[in-house]
Amino acid sequence: MAVGALKPRWGQPLTGIISFCVFFAVAWLTWFVFSDPRGPIKWFPYPFVMYLAMMILVGIWQHMLLADWPFQNIKQPLRGIIMTAVNLVLVWFVIDVLFYRFLGLGINFFSYYGLEAANAAGKLAKLAEPGATGKLAQVAVVCFVLIGFYTYSVSTIFFGKWPSTPSDLQQPAKGFLEIGWGTTLTVLTYTALIIPFFGVLFPGAALNGSWWTGIDGTPHVHWVFGWYEWAIVILFMTPNVWRMKPWSLINLPQPWKGIVSVLISFVAAYAIALLCRQLIPLWVPAATMLHLEAAKGVAEVQRFFWLHSAEIAGFTLIPFLIWHHYFDDMAPGSNPDSWGGFFFRTIGVCCFAAVSYWIFYYGNFGHWGLGNHHMTDLPERFSHGESLVWNFWWIIPLLWNEWFFHKWPFYVHEH
Repeated sequence: MAVGALKPRWGQPLTGIISFCVFFAVAWLTWFVFSDPRGPIKWFPYPFVMYLAMMILVGIWQHMLLADWPFQNIKQPLRGIIMTAVNLVLVWFVIDVLFYRFLGLGINFFSYYGLEAANAAGKLAKLAEPGATGKLAQVAVVCFVLIGFYTYSVSTIFFGKWPSTPSDLQQPAKGFLEIGWGTTLTVLTYTALIIPFFGVLFPGAALNGSWWTGIDGTPHVHWVFGWYEWAIVILFMTPNVWRMKPWSLINLPQPWKGIVSVLISFVAAYAIALLCRQLIPLWVPAATMLHLEAAKGVAEVQRFFWLHSAEIAGFTLIPFLIWHHYFDDMAPGSNPDSWGGFFFRTIGVCCFAAVSYWIFYYGNFGHWGLGNHHMTDLPERFSHGESLVWNFWWIIPLLWNEWFFHKWPFYVHEH
């Protein structure tokens, strides 16, 4: 091992097991404090989901694009503490200032305060629950983050930092170039895939409605969630447990390699989402679909299928992230880059995701562990489980430790 390289403090698999337990405990404790209806703050699911989503997106800007600038030379754990504090401040600024108060000046569904004021003035259909209208602004922010998970990260993963690489740009110019490029892609994609949903919520000549309604029977934005979440999983599986396979087989210069990779990933994501929709009725009780159809019609069943496809994708997050970052891509044989290791880890991620799914729904962890009162009856669990919220929160301690603390104290530098 090269001088200064990181190595697991307690060897493997003990380091991975200890880190897994610590991250789970931290996620569960902070969930109770901020989100659990039985806890002190009770932010379930909004605005909790909005803040946690933006925390990850801002973390991508800080670590993947700006390479920890300007804190990269500070020793751990001080660097991690400072970057965490900066992350929280930036999250507040982006949500409450940039979206709510600046972009909300012209696009009212970006402003919590604007929607609440419009509702109070009778400009919108009155909603029975106070604050329910403003939650639509929180949904709009979450949808921006959903799109951004892919569009801000794709330049690093599929495009190999193109167009900032190769160049003589240094940080922070290099990072800001990537943030600008990612923002352009995010705005374009958001306009095509998210804004039409708000055209359904706020009908009028200014916004078109969901153009995908005729594709599979629902105008809901969860159609986008259903396949786009799988695109995100494919994107991040690539540098993690897949170790850039199978995209390493594409022998093209950039940006063509990146473009081809993006197209393949979207086709694969949509195909997996369609497969999930076909398989979901095999284990989800028929009463779930009957209740949904009786409440809101056939379109509601279709909406559920797409959203639950995204939730299934969410259960792969912790297995592939911790396998790569804290179990060092362990696989039989001496070469973790082999195709055998690729298939072993892929199958393993799917198996661990299935186990987590069973614990959450059939073991009812979402009810007794997270306090979701909708999950008492089995047929109701799948349509009200909100598992995607938990799975994204679960990975934040892991990502923060890897991104901001560089695995301190679970890994040490070898001298």
